[in-house]
Amino acid sequence: MVLKTREKLIEVARQLFAHKGIENTTMSDIANASDKGRRTIYTYFKNKREIYNAVIERESEHLVERLRGIAESDLSATEKLMRFIDVRLRIVHETINHQSDNPMLRTLFLREVKRMERIRNLAIEKELDLIQYILHEGLESGEFSKDTVSGVYTAMLMMFQGIELSYMRNNFQQMHIESEDVATHLKEFILNAIQNK
Repeated sequence: MVLKTREKLIEVARQLFAHKGIENTTMSDIANASDKGRRTIYTYFKNKREIYNAVIERESEHLVERLRGIAESDLSATEKLMRFIDVRLRIVHETINHQSDNPMLRTLFLREVKRMERIRNLAIEKELDLIQYILHEGLESGEFSKDTVSGVYTAMLMMFQGIELSYMRNNFQQMHIESEDVATHLKEFILNAIQNK
């Protein structure tokens, strides 16, 4: 019951933050929308900042959940890495192009860059672990070359961040790149760098 109440408060706050903005949402708004009293909210959270931090943590975990399923699948390391890249870029594309079912993430991506950075920073470490896991698996299976794989995972994260920025700025044409081709080029580049030949 305690966990359900806390989760409900986080979900209600997430929706309110997405629709009204963080600054325009009050603790009373959260209490009214969740059919809970303010006293109940303060049992779980000291203030709006604490609720906001819980929402940020949840959003970060949502970014990583889909990627974790790939890393834990029965695919080969090469297939995992290629699917990881596809899904990672799809998450960004869906969010930027309003195809996401996650209004909080979309709002933060487009209007609240600093807050989106907090979500990304929480997710980066988890993404690093997943990429490292896949790369290690590829080394163990002999798919990837140990001479070239060591710096790839950090380079991938930096590339992902640059691609996110290009989606936000919608400047692919300015760089003479079709956004649909980004994943293909990225996968070719990474595979050429790490595959055992």
